[in-house]
Amino acid sequence: MVAADVGAVPGVQIYQFRGGAGTWFGTQILGVLITICTVGICYPFAVVLVERWRAKNTYLYGRQLQFIGTGWGIFGLWIKWSLLSIITLGIYTFWVYPRLMQWKVEKTVYA
Repeated sequence: MVAADVGAVPGVQIYQFRGGAGTWFGTQILGVLITICTVGICYPFAVVLVERWRAKNTYLYGRQLQFIGTGWGIFGLWIKWSLLSIITLGIYTFWVYPRLMQWKVEKTVYA
């Protein structure tokens, strides 16, 4: 089954990304510092920081995206995922990435 081009306008770009190197670099540095200074415990807050930057600079059919997730919204899951990954000697990480990606996508909406 092929999805129809819902909302597509001929000659109009579907996706646009307007982010710059300077803001990306600053966001990444802050995310890394948050993660390192908290020994990975506050990684969810760094993820939210980066996802907000990505969404703010991404446009779909000319409409800006917005990331509505919060660090506290995934903090409990992150702790659970970390513990399960340690207990299973890293095997559980194969399930963490898809769940994290699902959470990111579900929390990205039109602005």
